[in-house]
Amino acid sequence: MSRIGKKPVSIADGVKIAMQGRVITVEGPRGKLQYEHRPEITVAVDEQSKQVSVTRASENREVRAYHGLTRALINNMIIGVKDGYEKRLEIIGVGYVGSLQGDTLSLRVGYANEIKKKVPKGLEVTLPDQTHVVVKGCDKQMVGQFAAEVRSCRKPEPYKGKGIRYQGEHVKIKPGKSAT
Repeated sequence: MSRIGKKPVSIADGVKIAMQGRVITVEGPRGKLQYEHRPEITVAVDEQSKQVSVTRASENREVRAYHGLTRALINNMIIGVKDGYEKRLEIIGVGYVGSLQGDTLSLRVGYANEIKKKVPKGLEVTLPDQTHVVVKGCDKQMVGQFAAEVRSCRKPEPYKGKGIRYQGEHVKIKPGKSAT
């Protein structure tokens, strides 16, 4: 049995879970998320013990994979609506800056034109200063996806380390050409 899938998910205080057919709706102080699970998986919500248990129909390899995945997604939804998720990015380079106009993130990262990224609905993007971007939201996948899209505008290059990187990310700097 899946080690992750067999663990019950505890429901945090202030979080409501509703089941309608195969659709799971999780609602909390930070927002509301929905997920429709696979037909091979069964999800049961126990209101007394405040736990969600996930079981599977067969021992098929694919079904076993969906078992752990479904449990992890439900857990991420509960954490997201309770506490939320955040990713922090750093913009490193001379003249590299970011700005926010309404719901559009503008980045000047060494190209001839400014790169404009529309912030998806459900995410909150802030810039504490011109060289830091903070992406917050209740959907873990959305937060990670948008942060990865912003980072892909100008990945850190290996010679000077210029570009957009996650806060705390270590970029291995290569030695350049040396005069002999």
